[in-house]
Amino acid sequence: MKQTSEALALGIAQALYDKQAENIRVLDVRGVSTVTDYCVVASGTSAPHLKALQRAAQSYLKEQEDARYRLSGEADSGWVLLDAFTVVTHIFAPEARDYYDIEALWKDAKEIPFTPAE
Repeated sequence: MKQTSEALALGIAQALYDKQAENIRVLDVRGVSTVTDYCVVASGTSAPHLKALQRAAQSYLKEQEDARYRLSGEADSGWVLLDAFTVVTHIFAPEARDYYDIEALWKDAKEIPFTPAE
């Protein structure tokens, strides 16, 4: 069964958490963005960690019914973006996250509580 966009965003957040992503946030940007419904933002500690986080998010998306996505950026650049149309995931190195300050762009968005499953 196809899941809601919110459930997809929370599932991506869990996949990132399972690979030790840091500072994971799930933002409901409906009404704030014209291009997507949810943003997931997370940080990794190094290029290899960013690659592992990217693979975890991709694997999760591949398991979902009708979940197509596009990949932009490279872990070595410090920023990877997975665009699953209704959910956009930003995976950053801490320096890139500070520089681009994506959360400020979505400051009017509602944050969705993410409680990771252990």
